[in-house]
Amino acid sequence: MSATEASRSFAALLDAAANGESVVITRDGRRIALLGPAAASNGTEFLSLLAGDAIDDRFAKDVARARDTATLGGPAWPVYRWQAGQK
Repeated sequence: MSATEASRSFAALLDAAANGESVVITRDGRRIALLGPAAASNGTEFLSLLAGDAIDDRFAKDVARARDTATLGGPAWPVYRWQAGQK
């Protein structure tokens, strides 16, 4: 299906994907996208990965540091001497 046709019938494409169909979308005769059904998942695979032994200790520590830094209660950004006007 051409990109122009896809844009004109997007709702129909979504209906086709919901029914398990996949459609190749082309532009100037070249394949540019594949629209199809999304994989069904409830996060079980991701949770089992996190609970398993596949994550090494260094990676787990990196994830914990990133999480702690991203939360509002995380450590404050450091103030460097040059920012405070000191030499």
